[in-house]
Amino acid sequence: MAGDGHGGELGAVYAATSTAEVAALYDRWAEGYDGAMAAAGYRHPAIAVALLARHLPRGAAPVLDAGAGTGLVGEWLGILGWPAVEGLDISAGMLAVAARKGVYRALHRLALGAPLPFAEARFAAVVCAGTFTTGHVGAEGLDELVRICRPGGVLVLTVKTTLWEGGFAARVGALGARVEVAEMTAPYVSMPREAATVPSRAVVLSRR
Repeated sequence: MAGDGHGGELGAVYAATSTAEVAALYDRWAEGYDGAMAAAGYRHPAIAVALLARHLPRGAAPVLDAGAGTGLVGEWLGILGWPAVEGLDISAGMLAVAARKGVYRALHRLALGAPLPFAEARFAAVVCAGTFTTGHVGAEGLDELVRICRPGGVLVLTVKTTLWEGGFAARVGALGARVEVAEMTAPYVSMPREAATVPSRAVVLSRR
């Protein structure tokens, strides 16, 4: 559904039809993003970090925050004992805000869904919170994240249920022996103070 029932900046981003449009919208929204998401009761970062803490030893390095935005996940990873974190995002404006927080070892302006310039098995873990969603990235972004996660590592992903049921689950299954679903949450609404009610799931994939 266009906009996924949201208004304002979030509705515009969800209704975007190209990666260039998504990037431009986030560039304009970057300075106000943290406050807007706090007001919406945004849950993805907290849930993703909690799942990572359950499945990845403290201090494992490096960790990739894929779709890092303004660094909401990166801030918490450092506090909880993963100081070697790199961030990836399509928006230069969002990355500029993340850079000011001083929590990332490196930041990369890149789009998910295309080949990534990282060596195979480079990362101990990948966290991707809030990116596999309406108007953003679909199942086409998964393979590269699996490729750059080392065997024995984990991928923690939040996925809109419409995407999960619309091909994402099948893509996980097609990866076969490369990944195993280690944990999956019940459906939840990522922004409970917003009117929209399309739920998401968080899933942990173990890299074999």
